[in-house]
Parts: sequence; C-alpha cells; structure tokens
Amino acid sequence: MKLLIASDLHGDLAAVRQLLQVFEREGADRLVLLGDLLYHGPRNDLPAAYDPKGVITALNGIKEKILAVRGNCDTEVDQMVLEFPILADYAVLPMPCNRLVYLTHGHRYHEDAPMPMGERDILLHGHTHVAGATKCVGGQLCLNPGSVSIPKGGTVPCYLVLEGSTFTQKALADQRVIEIFEIK
Repeated sequence: MKLLIASDLHGDLAAVRQLLQVFEREGADRLVLLGDLLYHGPRNDLPAAYDPKGVITALNGIKEKILAVRGNCDTEVDQMVLEFPILADYAVLPMPCNRLVYLTHGHRYHEDAPMPMGERDILLHGHTHVAGATKCVGGQLCLNPGSVSIPKGGTVPCYLVLEGSTFTQKALADQRVIEIFEIK
C-alpha cells in the first residue's frame, strides 16, 4: 500500500488542489493528513489562497481515501463539515518491517515528548511546519512532512510518501525528491 502523508494545510485551497493532483499522480492508495486542515491559527499569516470552504469540498471529494488525525487548529465544528474522521489525537499503522508508525499532529507528542513507543517504532508528526528527520528522546526516528501551505525553517512545501518500508520526502511543486528514509 502506498500512502501520501501531508500536514498543516491551514485552509489553503491552492495547496490542497496541488496536493490532490500529486496524490493522483503518485498513485497513492490513501492520503494521510496530520492535522491543521482548515484554519490558519493565530501564529500563522493567512495563506494567499485561504478558502476553508473550498478545502472542505475538495477533501470531502475523496473522503473514503483519507486517514486524518487532529491538529491543534482542528475542532469539533470542523468535524461537522468534514465527512471523514479528524478528531483522533493519534493513529497507529503497522509497517512490513515489524515496526509501528505513530501518526499525530505534533503539538502534544513530538521528538521531545514522544508517546510510549517501542525502540524500533517511528513517530510521524507535523505542527512545526519544518520538514525533516530527527531522533526522539528515546532514540526512535521522528519524521515530519513539513507543511504544504506555510513551510517554515527554510523548507519548501512538501510531503512524504510511504511505500513498503521507505519514506520519501518530496517537494509539492515538482515532486522532486528531497530525502529518502529507508527503514530496515
């Protein structure tokens, strides 16, 4: 199964449309969203294409293909208009290499405060808008897909693809490979 993983959409319809085009082009089976889907939040500037209602329509159009967790900007009101579950604080996915991937937004659980995980497990989170890999305080791998709408820390809008036991970080604009993380 091929997963496309993105975070921090923040109501940016242009970024979401581009993400959905990439989702189709990648031939992914599921779109995994790590929270902050509709609203920009008080610490972020308004995205140029800010249109939460348009994002609702776009995401609901592929609702059966989305797995999402709640971000700090997501609320019960958002769940009333989105036709797929978004209010879980985390989800767990098994990997073929006998590991678990913990999906969360990152405002509660992150590399400095990971949830209880096995030493070979992986924490996948957004929130910081900074793409890349770090080590959790327990030594586990932490991956962040960055933000498709408001990247920070000198990163570009990007996403991750998980296929088999390989995570590939790619730029949203041109699907250029930024980094590959092979999990053994």
